[in-house]
Amino acid sequence: MSRAPQYEWMVPRRWYNIVPDLPKPLPPYLKPNGEPVGPRDFEVLFAKELAKQEFSGERWIDIPQEVREVYLIWRPTPLIRAKRLEAALKTPARIYYKFEGVSPPGSHKPNTAVAQLYYISREGVDRVTTETGAGQWGSSVAFAASLFGVKATVYMVRASYLQKPYRRVLMELWGAEVVPSPSDRTEAGRKFLAEDPNHPGSLGIAISEAVEDAVRSGAKYVLGSVLNHVLIHQTVIGLEALEQIRYFNDYPDYVVGACGGGSSFSGLFWPFYYEKKSGRAEKEVKFIAVEPAAVPTLTRGKYMYDLGDTAGLTPLIKMYTVGHGYKPPPIHAGGLRYHGCAPTLSLLVAEGEVGAVAYKQTEVFEAARLFAATEGVVPAPESAHAVKAAVDLALQAKREGREVTILFNMSGHGLLDLTAYDEYMRGVLQDVEPSPEEIMAHILKAAELLKTQTP
Repeated sequence: MSRAPQYEWMVPRRWYNIVPDLPKPLPPYLKPNGEPVGPRDFEVLFAKELAKQEFSGERWIDIPQEVREVYLIWRPTPLIRAKRLEAALKTPARIYYKFEGVSPPGSHKPNTAVAQLYYISREGVDRVTTETGAGQWGSSVAFAASLFGVKATVYMVRASYLQKPYRRVLMELWGAEVVPSPSDRTEAGRKFLAEDPNHPGSLGIAISEAVEDAVRSGAKYVLGSVLNHVLIHQTVIGLEALEQIRYFNDYPDYVVGACGGGSSFSGLFWPFYYEKKSGRAEKEVKFIAVEPAAVPTLTRGKYMYDLGDTAGLTPLIKMYTVGHGYKPPPIHAGGLRYHGCAPTLSLLVAEGEVGAVAYKQTEVFEAARLFAATEGVVPAPESAHAVKAAVDLALQAKREGREVTILFNMSGHGLLDLTAYDEYMRGVLQDVEPSPEEIMAHILKAAELLKTQTP
């Protein structure tokens, strides 16, 4: 079941929690009346242990042995030096990628799906609901649910449901029910379908539907990104990477990752952030989040309280946002089509401890094509954003004549995203970018709405 015994030591026995090491206290989640949300409020949706982890101030959290045993099916994931890419770029930079695409669902997402389904199954819950964009999270929930004997209902963003049919097949193969969102199953879904019968959907809407379903039916809800407990589980990525890159007698100057809700990037960089804050870092490492220009949350959004979903069923979260009413264009990086960002990551960007860049869809796919041609791995469209940033940093090092080390998270493979690559190669892939006026209008609308809801 597990990897060769000599590698098991590399799989962490504890998750890392960044909260006690943040430069400022994390702003609390708020109810519509302005009161802080506590662990008991979260227990309506989440397993008790997950609610506890969400508000935990403990730096290290033990990984249950049952969870670690499942991790050992595919972990540790490889850290690979992209030497052929380096040669193609003629750069003095050293480029490493942590390849999370070797998991059964093909991405980093089961790192938290397995943990969440384990805790939920221990409470005797027999069904979960969730949302999914590109399908990587939904696939991971379906996979984990099948292992722990729990039923899963997945609300899949309609644009991705139509673009990525094999992700749906994979989820159904593992026993999940997959519903295109917005759907007629929930009040939230019916509202958006009434406004636009061909609505492409968004992660915010799919979250609304999954939350509404869970609350009304007594099921539990599982979330793929944004919240603290989810990001905590993903730190197995960075904790492994720390050991592995030291095996190469190297250490990163840059840690890079694609960013929608923020889980895959945070899972990689949090442990390096801890090293930096505790004086263990071997270099003055820089952290860079990479997002789509179509949903420019960190680069053009505002750091403010906003709803975590579109219909207003979640608490208010202090985060970077382009407004919960923003309708993300149907780009192929479905997992990055979220209006907000993790509160921990948002705080670090606001404090200047993490940088952010945004790229258009076609330039991202061009970088992915180069990576596939040199390294052989086809990146998921989400991961391709990190590839693009790594290529740009390597070319910058070439221009400056500097030897630097770049580490990025290849958060998933793109073997079920070939429709997107087909569009790119046929020259029909389009770039979509909102105007400054459109972004500001949605931010102001969200701010005005919240003024009427909170004292």
